[in-house]
Amino acid sequence: MTPDEATSGTTLTADDAARQSLARGPVGTALLHIERARTGSGSWDIAHAHIRRAAAGPVEAGEHAGLYYGAPALAFLLRAAADGEPRYRRARDTLDDHVLRLARRRLTLAAGRAERGEPTTFAEYDLFYGLTGVAALLLRSHPDSEILAALLRYVISLTRPHHEDGVELPGWWVAHDPDPTLPTLGGHANLGMAHGAAGLLALLALATARGCLVDGQEEAIAALTGWFDRWRQDSADGSWWPQWITREDLHTGRPTQTGPGRVSWCYGTIGIARAQQLAALAIHDHRRAQDAENTLAAALTDTQLDRISDLGLCHGLAGIYQTAYRAACDARSSAIGRRLPAITTRLEQHATAPTRREEDSGLLTGDAGIVLALESTRHVGPPRTGWDTCLLIT
Repeated sequence: MTPDEATSGTTLTADDAARQSLARGPVGTALLHIERARTGSGSWDIAHAHIRRAAAGPVEAGEHAGLYYGAPALAFLLRAAADGEPRYRRARDTLDDHVLRLARRRLTLAAGRAERGEPTTFAEYDLFYGLTGVAALLLRSHPDSEILAALLRYVISLTRPHHEDGVELPGWWVAHDPDPTLPTLGGHANLGMAHGAAGLLALLALATARGCLVDGQEEAIAALTGWFDRWRQDSADGSWWPQWITREDLHTGRPTQTGPGRVSWCYGTIGIARAQQLAALAIHDHRRAQDAENTLAAALTDTQLDRISDLGLCHGLAGIYQTAYRAACDARSSAIGRRLPAITTRLEQHATAPTRREEDSGLLTGDAGIVLALESTRHVGPPRTGWDTCLLIT
């Protein structure tokens, strides 16, 4: 990729689109080899080859680009590389400029949507392809920028309720379904880390902890933690939250989801509890921090883990391990840390299965994410590249 090949107007081929996906493409594999090079368990020659593959060709910098696709995804990759190899710094800085321009355009589009009184969408605000993900990147690369401050103000605006047909809806309410196979009549409010309130809360908490503050930030954190308090459910296996809230749920005051789903980073108790722990640490709420840690530890029992058949970061054991690892590093008690060896054993046992297809090589659901989590089990200290910042868990 040359500095001028980031574009918002060129139609990309399917191969070009797949190449620059952090979720499923070679960007995740390149990230793995950079991590290995920086820990000394791999070589920079191999990392260079994978970086070239991921960055070879035009780069999407239009409104569809986000942390997991296009210019932001490659900027995330090159930042991880440039911290260990100076040769990537110029390309990193060039892509950072494209990301800043992209953020400005996306904020303008979001403001226009809000002025028209239309609900937001995952594509506008979520971690994967929306402004929360772009903000997560800028929190790392440009923490003092006015663009990050504007993104934080945008996220704060999503925590303020609005009224529709006499019903009070949270500001991140979307009119579309969470999945084509899971209809939600009248829209829904998502609670997960990937697409919902936990991601918003984690971003604001991480920004607060780093001293990146704008007006209304503390009130927004309080609004989000209050939302989780309102919809918290209890069971014999511990506390849990529904994946999303529908209009019917708002009307009855209770979720139509009758029991806890699988524990996971993207939607389940693991990600939500980590977001609440981060918020509690940021605002020095020791009671809430302890409660979040207890909730997360309770979700790591063998009974809960026996329900997990997936290995990946998004829904599976790798994401559970990495989130629990980061939570344990910040916890005041050892309850979460004591469960890490058991999760490591499960992950290692399942990860030795025969290698899967090429399409299983990506970060979110594929081998790159699984092996990156395993790298965390094998080295002292956090990942050298900070690759897991793209999960909003640190």
